[in-house]
Amino acid sequence: MFDIIKKFVADLSAAQEPEVFIHDKIQLAEAALMYHVIAVDGVIRDEEKSRMAELLSRQFGLNEEETKSLSIEAKTAEHEAIDLYKFTSILKRALNEEERIKIIEHLWEMVFADGVLHELEDNVVWRIAELLAVDSRNRVLLKQRVWKRNSQETTPIALSLKSND
Repeated sequence: MFDIIKKFVADLSAAQEPEVFIHDKIQLAEAALMYHVIAVDGVIRDEEKSRMAELLSRQFGLNEEETKSLSIEAKTAEHEAIDLYKFTSILKRALNEEERIKIIEHLWEMVFADGVLHELEDNVVWRIAELLAVDSRNRVLLKQRVWKRNSQETTPIALSLKSND
């Protein structure tokens, strides 16, 4: 009996996941990281939720209903996760360097969506970049690029480094 179960588990691990399922895992992992970034400072603002929905919709070609569903799943997955590795390991295995860099850019979009750079948001993007093997130089350049783009697209916003202290 034990050998049958052992063979069944081995067969499951050896089987390749369908591409659609892998794609869904990538979407959920990125969305959960986005949600984590907007929630880490303890305040989730409408601007952050809107920016997240916009990026997810554009990134994955989702309609409004699909985007809303993914956002809800991301919130649940993020709350159930013990750490960030659950999501970053999926992305690191499945994506190339350019795609992982794009995720860090999206996370900076989340950070600057409300016009406030909170030190916890900054720190969590740094940790995620490390887990995704995105080097410090790229992380800082992306931060500057997104900040500049956001400050040009809107009326001048006051970006400040805030803490909860």
